[in-house]
Amino acid sequence: MNINDVKKIAILGAGMMGHQVGQLAAMNGYEVSMTDVDSGVVQKGLDTIKKNLQKFYVDKEKMSQADADAVIGRISAAKDLKTALNGAQMMIENVPEILDLKQQLFKEMDEICSPDVVLATNTSGMMITAIATLTKNPERVVGMHFFNPVTVMKLVEIIRGVKTSDEAYQVIIDISKKWGKETITVNDSPGFAVSRLFVVLINEAAKLVSEGICSVEDADKGCQLGLGHAMGPLRTCDLTNGMGVSVHALEYMREILGDEYNPAPMMKKKLLAGELGDWAGKGFYDHTQK
Repeated sequence: MNINDVKKIAILGAGMMGHQVGQLAAMNGYEVSMTDVDSGVVQKGLDTIKKNLQKFYVDKEKMSQADADAVIGRISAAKDLKTALNGAQMMIENVPEILDLKQQLFKEMDEICSPDVVLATNTSGMMITAIATLTKNPERVVGMHFFNPVTVMKLVEIIRGVKTSDEAYQVIIDISKKWGKETITVNDSPGFAVSRLFVVLINEAAKLVSEGICSVEDADKGCQLGLGHAMGPLRTCDLTNGMGVSVHALEYMREILGDEYNPAPMMKKKLLAGELGDWAGKGFYDHTQK
């Protein structure tokens, strides 16, 4: 399998990240089949793609209406995983960060697909080797970590599991570059490189706020003006609806790497309260007042 063999890509999980990955693939000429346990999520993803193409491309004269319609025409909704994988040479998984769920899905996909189909996971920090542990062909499982918003952020973090083959790895490298992305390659470890760095920054900022050392606004302002960040960690977390992902990533890393990755109590409380970020109306900031 090489990049020239890839014509159709299955997208498993059509939520906030999944539909964006599907859009990116379709914009680059690939046939895309999206599926989710909730068919309503797939339809919402398709509707969002249409709105995004209109707002950010057609209205800004970066794409013709005909080209936007062609992108939409390359994306289909699949009723189940088997249907989505039919005829696909590559799959990108975007389901919640629950290890048991990912393991079972990859086991199922491994049984459905021929051994040369590349199975990529868009996990933000779960070890690829662990995700692939129930498969008979772990060599075709590889990490392909996108960043939100997918069509804007330039980086794809590529993670090799212990048994990931050179062939599967190269397909992901080549696809990422074809899609206009820069790549970094990391070996398998909890949190990889980017998430391990960033969720720690979010966590420490949340601890500063919890301890009364500074406000949410000043923690972000300090990172922006003192460290040169384009956006502060707490605002970024809200923008990406990342409270749940951050807490789960920290808990996962704590299990393997130690208690220094224990999530700030403030973050766990917000997660329980459903204060996940912009989409929820509240996160570290109150977005209901805007």
